[in-house]
Amino acid sequence: MRLYLVQHAKAASKEVDPDRPLTEQGRRDIEKVAAFIKPLGLAVDDLWHSGKTRAAQTAQVLAGAVKVAAEAKARSGLGPDDDVAPVRKKIEASQHDIMLVGHLPFLSKLASLFLTGDGSAGIVAFRQGGIVCLERSAENQWQVGWMVTPEILPERHGQDKGR
Repeated sequence: MRLYLVQHAKAASKEVDPDRPLTEQGRRDIEKVAAFIKPLGLAVDDLWHSGKTRAAQTAQVLAGAVKVAAEAKARSGLGPDDDVAPVRKKIEASQHDIMLVGHLPFLSKLASLFLTGDGSAGIVAFRQGGIVCLERSAENQWQVGWMVTPEILPERHGQDKGR
């Protein structure tokens, strides 16, 4: 099983727009990441997001780059300060690959809980628009499989857009 944890891309501040949609830079960053992962042929059974505009917009872009068995959907309990235990329980009970688009500190706590058993360990340095792939072994152990962030990818140029 694979669990893809995605921190939403850069969003407008509350002062600029209380709904906090993605900024132009945020949209460019997540489109760059989506273009990078599309050739990998990633497939997930579920694509969950918190329902907040910035997470929903990030999930929408990623849904165009990943094969998703079901429509991307908002799930309760994925907010920045929500308790990670109920989500961990749902994921642990699943055999399906899941992509979860959310927020800090929630994602950091969830990743730490899976990897170390301690939600406060803070061992993964999430980045806006970045993806962390956790893999569960046959022995039920979680490990970081890979991570990609917008800042490590080259800027896309005119001929690359739309791919």
